[in-house]
Amino acid sequence: MTELLTRPIPQRSEWLLTQAGVHPLLARLLAARGVTQPEDVQPKLAQLLPPEGMLGLATAARLLADAIVAGKRLLIVADYDCDGATACALGVRALRAFGAIVDYLVPDRFKLGYGLSPAVVELARQRRPDLLVTVDNGIASVEGVALAARYGLPVIVTDHHLPGDVLPPAAAIVDPNQKGCPFASKALSGVGVMFYVMLALRAELRRRGVFTDRPEPNLASLLDLVALGTVADVVPLDRNNRILVAEGLVRMRAGRLQPGVAALFAVAGRNVERASTFDLGFALGPRLNAAGRLADMGLGIECLITDDAARAMNLAQQLDAINRERRQIEASMQEEAEAYLEGLDVGDACSLTLFDPGWHQGIVGILAGRLKERHHRPTFAFAPDEDGTVLKGSGRSIPGLHLRDALDLIVKRHPGLLLRFGGHAAAAGASVPAARFDEFAAAFERVCRDLLDAESLEHRLLTDGALESAYYSLEVARLLESVVWGQGFPPPLFADRFEVLEQKLLKDKHLKLTLGRGGVRYEAMRFGCRDPLPARITAAFRLEVNEYQGLSSLRLGLEHLAPA
Repeated sequence: MTELLTRPIPQRSEWLLTQAGVHPLLARLLAARGVTQPEDVQPKLAQLLPPEGMLGLATAARLLADAIVAGKRLLIVADYDCDGATACALGVRALRAFGAIVDYLVPDRFKLGYGLSPAVVELARQRRPDLLVTVDNGIASVEGVALAARYGLPVIVTDHHLPGDVLPPAAAIVDPNQKGCPFASKALSGVGVMFYVMLALRAELRRRGVFTDRPEPNLASLLDLVALGTVADVVPLDRNNRILVAEGLVRMRAGRLQPGVAALFAVAGRNVERASTFDLGFALGPRLNAAGRLADMGLGIECLITDDAARAMNLAQQLDAINRERRQIEASMQEEAEAYLEGLDVGDACSLTLFDPGWHQGIVGILAGRLKERHHRPTFAFAPDEDGTVLKGSGRSIPGLHLRDALDLIVKRHPGLLLRFGGHAAAAGASVPAARFDEFAAAFERVCRDLLDAESLEHRLLTDGALESAYYSLEVARLLESVVWGQGFPPPLFADRFEVLEQKLLKDKHLKLTLGRGGVRYEAMRFGCRDPLPARITAAFRLEVNEYQGLSSLRLGLEHLAPA
């Protein structure tokens, strides 16, 4: 059962925004999301937090500048998701613009695991680098960094994940979430951290007079990569991240974007002139992530670093094909998981932990997320490694349970049960011996019972209340589409009652609807719903711009519905 709640609206903030000329509906929505000042409605790049406040940044900039001036070889060790790919591409592009000799390495996640492991260090040494730079990983790579140090190979760690009790012995660590870092935004993505590293490096090179006889590289030209990685990694869109994403979208809409990003828009069938966070999170991001899940993220990185538009399009088409395969695998796995859950009383459980020997390691995270959304329970899904002795799982959590902390508690209660683990509050990964799967499932359930109360297990959907009749328009939908929404700054979701005038099942899994309200008819869609609806419903919905055969129209996208 889902309970619809309405966000409170601070009246004074709403009034201030309206008085400053903000559209009345937008003023209401932004005030409900904590915006109090007119200048924060569309904050500009000049308002970005300065790099000087980030621990380790100055040291990293000096080391990189020393390496560039000395002509040393740099090697970026990337991660296999969209955030890692964009961080790597940004690093390669910026460092080459600064005159660095730089290459990259993206490990095979299935053979070498996550982060700068000892095996990855051995692989990296074959490239004969003088300095390693991790992006979107490394904060937990204590053993790997220590091995690199023994080889005399310094490592600069750039990451945004939560650190463990012991930090790696790196030459420099840049991670806003490390202890003692005063940087105000803890929500930067991996590509956001790398962008700050490049800002600091440019300032260091400027101090050394490197740009005396040549122009400084314009790092703002890389903000399309920052925006893409930030949105795709689902980090909270605090004020600082909203600036980065908004500025990236402005450049995309103006046609100032990397050839690979433009190609991804094209293969996804999205209009880059109206680029939105929805496009980044649900069209471009999944196509890059699919490479890391099923194939080689090197495809995605090459797509983002090439300046050849034809090559970028060819790579984007390959990524699109991989993503179609990913969707097919995911659909099959979800059907199997749902069939398994039909025999369980989910209502009595505080968690879900599933495993199937036929599942794919690269898809279990998506599966866990889908099941978490449907059943509102912290969920882990596991797949076997190559020899079947270890299960690799990905988890997704609900508000009220910090998933990484829950795994840390399992480690303390059951030493040796987890071979590896790491992650965030909302998402985490873990590896367990195959023979101890049931033990992990029971341990995870006990931890969830200890940390979650009954209220947390009730699904509550926060909405923006009813929408005034005058705002059911294509113009308002376009206005809302132009704003940066995302994790921690959710897109508008309205709630009201409707008559169901017409309903038609499309592709045996989606409902196309005509709804009535106040004598006016509205087109609507409910994706992933096969059951016919009653004559009257209460619905939580979004205003959407529906593009079809060159025409634009208003559509209501239904997120939740129940009999009225």
